[in-house]
Amino acid sequence: MAEGAWRGMRGRFMWRIGCFFTVAVIVFVSLVALFTWVIGNTLGAGQPPWVTILIGLLVLFVIARVGRSVRQAARPVGDLIEASGKIEAGDFSARVSEAGPREVRALARAFNAMSAKLEETEQQRRSALADVSHELRTPLTVIQGNLDALLDGVYPADAEHLQPIIEETRVMERLIEDLRTLTLIEAGSLVLHREPTDLGGLLGDVAAGYLSQAAEAGVTLAVDSSALVPALDIDPARIREVVANLLTNALRHTPRGGKVETSVQPAGEGAEVTIRDTGSGMTEEQLGRVFDRFYRAPDSPGSGLGLPIARSLVEAHGGTLTATSQVGSGTVVRVTLPPRPEGGPG
Repeated sequence: MAEGAWRGMRGRFMWRIGCFFTVAVIVFVSLVALFTWVIGNTLGAGQPPWVTILIGLLVLFVIARVGRSVRQAARPVGDLIEASGKIEAGDFSARVSEAGPREVRALARAFNAMSAKLEETEQQRRSALADVSHELRTPLTVIQGNLDALLDGVYPADAEHLQPIIEETRVMERLIEDLRTLTLIEAGSLVLHREPTDLGGLLGDVAAGYLSQAAEAGVTLAVDSSALVPALDIDPARIREVVANLLTNALRHTPRGGKVETSVQPAGEGAEVTIRDTGSGMTEEQLGRVFDRFYRAPDSPGSGLGLPIARSLVEAHGGTLTATSQVGSGTVVRVTLPPRPEGGPG
């Protein structure tokens, strides 16, 4: 429906309210006139003039009060009708004044909260599209440049010049898979394939795959999975993805000579995984945005999706993922998982 049609609907609504009020006033005045006539016939000529004056003033007062109440209730509703047309047309900045009776004010507050949420969601959607376009453009540019050079005979088609192309296709594959995971989580379509899992063994297996990377970076990677932790009913593949994301992030921000420590401890009937690094740490502003999509520290080469995905996967299990950090003191990330949440997904 066009915005003009919504404005016309608002006009018709106000006209109907006006007609209703006019009819109500006519009926009310007619009843008062009838009442006055009956009183006059009853009292006869002895009716004091002030009685008629008092009745007239009372009628005018009631009409004024009712008219004011109708106007206060109808105008905000009319504003809501017109603002709804703007929302339908894609103008999510539309707001209405919170005026009128209590119920109408509550309706206006709910409408404003809805439009604010829609506006925020639209801004996030546009920002996400821009970020995705930027993230995909970089590997595509590298792939296209290298392929053009190979086709033009600038480079030979050997392993040395084909390897960058393979690496960039893997970057694109990871980004697309991350976006797919986020989409499944947002749509509530993520299926968790739960099974009883030894979380300590899982942590040790994932960390073992990073030992060579840590050694190459000159970082000590220590794993403590000796605590007796009950088997948890979790999706091991998804939790491996969480731990891998956290370890990648920790190693990426820990300088040569630093240390990354991972451990698992019982937490009630569940368990808690802790990953602690001796990196540069984060400011309060960075810590507040570290789980935002596509947010990256100035020196981070990642896509900015690893931590948001990790938190979403943990929350899908009914757990929590938190981070604490101080500049110069490193970062500590804690993942708490319950044995199995009641009514949890999967």
